[in-house]
Amino acid sequence: MTTLDSAAQQARRTEDAPRSLTLPHGDLALPAYLPDATLGVVRAVDSDDLLAIGTPALVMNAFHLMQRPGSSTVQALGGLHRMAGWPRPIITDSGGFQAYSLIAQNAKFGSINNNGITLRPEGSDRKLLLTPEKAVQLQLSYDTDVVICLDECTHVDAPEETQRAAVERTIQWARRCRDEFDRLMAQKRLAEGQRPLLFGVIQGGGYPELRRRCAEALLEVGFDGFGFGGWPLDKQNRLLTEIIGYTRALVPARYPMHALGVGHPANVVACADLGYNLFDSAMPTRDARHARLYVFISERPMLSADARGWFDYVYIGDDKYIKADGPISPWCDCPCCARYSLGYLHHLFKIGDGLFNRLATLHNLRFMARLTALLRAGADDQ
Repeated sequence: MTTLDSAAQQARRTEDAPRSLTLPHGDLALPAYLPDATLGVVRAVDSDDLLAIGTPALVMNAFHLMQRPGSSTVQALGGLHRMAGWPRPIITDSGGFQAYSLIAQNAKFGSINNNGITLRPEGSDRKLLLTPEKAVQLQLSYDTDVVICLDECTHVDAPEETQRAAVERTIQWARRCRDEFDRLMAQKRLAEGQRPLLFGVIQGGGYPELRRRCAEALLEVGFDGFGFGGWPLDKQNRLLTEIIGYTRALVPARYPMHALGVGHPANVVACADLGYNLFDSAMPTRDARHARLYVFISERPMLSADARGWFDYVYIGDDKYIKADGPISPWCDCPCCARYSLGYLHHLFKIGDGLFNRLATLHNLRFMARLTALLRAGADDQ
């Protein structure tokens, strides 16, 4: 067994793992999958839809929201919860990954230095400067429940020199985020239970020693939880299980850890088995809009990191569903399965009606809510 394998084994769920997070807008049972509402909305559905299928919380993105609709607009509309009509917790990502992706795509879109991230949005003459301090200020002004520190993201295959520089910058930025967060919390004088949490992000690419350096430095600074930073998949879209498990093992089990960007059902199960507690991704909703629907293959599936044997896909655009009179899944209790047939969904998809996007999205998100409920039940049985 390699060192990474051994560390991953040690990272599996323990009795010390948190069962829930107490947040300003309610308790969040763990593990939990959170749909991406990047710009303040989960596409095709509204808050009542999400509440009806048991969605526990949402992830929104400060980097995108500061551009559209703009921070002053979010504040004028009463913060993210009031603007989106969402009463449950919201986690806001600082946007380090999104900024990195944009700049990596084309250097004309911005640059990164020790002060922060300078962005030049396409079609705009103005520059946006996102510093660690501003990232915290924005998220707190949005009335978020969990603030995520600004970090410098890298590609997992980037050379060691690039990874090392990103780790040192991420650590510096995390200290600045911590200082700014504490300063603003002292000003606000919030009562117990009303204070949002602050998460640091562990970078280091595929280099174990850099992941350790980053994790130990962030633990010394002190945070309420941590995220796995960087793209979690290899070039073949396979989960980077070894480094993900190793990173979890670097952080005491009592701290919640967010597997940022993980949303494939099998990958959620794999990361939960490694000790991760929070998951988010646009994959389930994007798959829904593209007619790829998730189904358990039995009423009481035995979950495993291997996708075979416990869930499958229904490709609703296939001709075999034209006259299919049954639901997507006989074991699903979502509004779509309770009322509509496969044949009707096939018809909606083929004519391009917006109702298909809503029903398909509700189905896939209900699948994810049920999946994490099964993971919680399994953890309780251990």
